[in-house]
Amino acid sequence: MAKFIDEFKEFALKGNVMDMAVGVIIGGAFGKIVSSVVGDLIMPPINYLVSGANAGSMKCVLREAADAVVDAEGNEVTAAVEEIAINYGAFIQNCIDFIIIALIIFLMIKGITKLSNLRKKEEEPAPEEPAAPSNEEVLLTEIRDLLKDKK
Repeated sequence: MAKFIDEFKEFALKGNVMDMAVGVIIGGAFGKIVSSVVGDLIMPPINYLVSGANAGSMKCVLREAADAVVDAEGNEVTAAVEEIAINYGAFIQNCIDFIIIALIIFLMIKGITKLSNLRKKEEEPAPEEPAAPSNEEVLLTEIRDLLKDKK
């Protein structure tokens, strides 16, 4: 059991796990910010364009809600019916949230990749020029060329 606990401590305290935990916390906070941007800045103009309706509450009602019907004696004649609706306004708002988050993540990864490539270019030494051929190689090349010309 002690070995298991030691292995768990080693796993939990690795840098990658801690980095991931920080990323999840920041991601949650970032999600709230994006939801606020969409709900408070982007959707109001859209709501204005769709005749003042709240776009987040737009829906297609398939069955209207109905209250329970009770007779004079207090007996329930028909049960209450809940509304059944397709909430496409909330779906549109969530799609806009997703697109904004995906765009920002794309831009962040693109920037990180660009910085990483710049760092790699700085770290790579300039390629060395090949050494000049020795005198023997030059002479042998000349001899070879002369022999080719005689054929």
